[in-house]
Amino acid sequence: MNMYRSWLEVSLSQIDANFRSIRRATGPGVTVMPVVKADAYRHGAVEVSRVLEEAGARWLAVSNVHEGIALRESGIQSRILVMADFLPASRPLFLDYNLTPSIHSLEGVLAYEHLAAAAGQSAPFHLKIDTGMGRLGTRASALEILDTLAQTRAAKLEGLMSHFASAPNYTSTQTDEQIATFTAVLQHLRTAGINPPLVHLSSTVPVAYGRKEAWGNLVRPGHAIYGYVSPAKGLNTASSLDVHPALAWKATILEVKDIPAGAAIGYGGIHTTNRPTRIAVLGVGYADGYPHRLSNKGRVLIQGRSVPVLGAVSMDLTTVDATGLNVEPGHPATLLGADGAESIDAQQIAKLAGTISYSVLCGISSRVVRLYV
Repeated sequence: MNMYRSWLEVSLSQIDANFRSIRRATGPGVTVMPVVKADAYRHGAVEVSRVLEEAGARWLAVSNVHEGIALRESGIQSRILVMADFLPASRPLFLDYNLTPSIHSLEGVLAYEHLAAAAGQSAPFHLKIDTGMGRLGTRASALEILDTLAQTRAAKLEGLMSHFASAPNYTSTQTDEQIATFTAVLQHLRTAGINPPLVHLSSTVPVAYGRKEAWGNLVRPGHAIYGYVSPAKGLNTASSLDVHPALAWKATILEVKDIPAGAAIGYGGIHTTNRPTRIAVLGVGYADGYPHRLSNKGRVLIQGRSVPVLGAVSMDLTTVDATGLNVEPGHPATLLGADGAESIDAQQIAKLAGTISYSVLCGISSRVVRLYV
């Protein structure tokens, strides 16, 4: 019997295997920087980072400075790139915790120069170029970038980076246009004698489908580290990465009972049984991250069978059809993962819920217990 209402089983060996598969695909000339932001897509950033560091990851990427601090305080020694947090109040923490910022404005570069100079430190940073994503990143010209870099001594340009908006869509020219924009800026810098040691644009998709012109000499896989590759639109080539999901999500059956035909189930009575039905009530709901949009259309696995969600997913509970199953309170149900010959992954859940697999994984609540296997 289970002592948890809902829990994750995370395979650290699969995380290790996924990382090694990505390294084999990129080859020795490209550094692989796993993305462990959002608590490693809810797999557990500290535990995952330890495994990746042991496997040889020299860089890790997080979203904000506090994610980086948590890794440092847990003993992680790899270089850490903070990709989306350069708030004025957080900037001294980069120096205090040996974190590397992604700076997205020329004003930010000069501010970091003043901070590093005042501290008497040499402070590496990566400059983010907005090549068409329309989010973080400078749109300054190469000449303006060069003028700013000429004013820096303590702050050191270590990396030039960008981010693709439509990498999985091979029917669009946007990725090619972004590569061209980025390459033009990089060439201007190199002509002027500025040669950033690290150049990077790609997350999982360009790596998985071999779009080498988009790699630079560093790549930033996130989704693939956890076993997923988004399908590519307009491309017949299969992913080259041998990666598999590292996480299973399970919940405990809290109650089993038989109800008659014509009975309404859950909030709003949005499901009415059309036959005598055995229901199982699971200890998981949208407060745990199980999408409310799976109401009346999600499926879970019990005893190797796929069974439907009945009625609304509520905050703490989800009801499923257990007719024909010999189940009792304490038995497990699999929300994400495999049970016998049946399986459900985050992409399948996302399709049913009308969202994306990233959201499914990152939406799992911190109250769901993590077990490492």
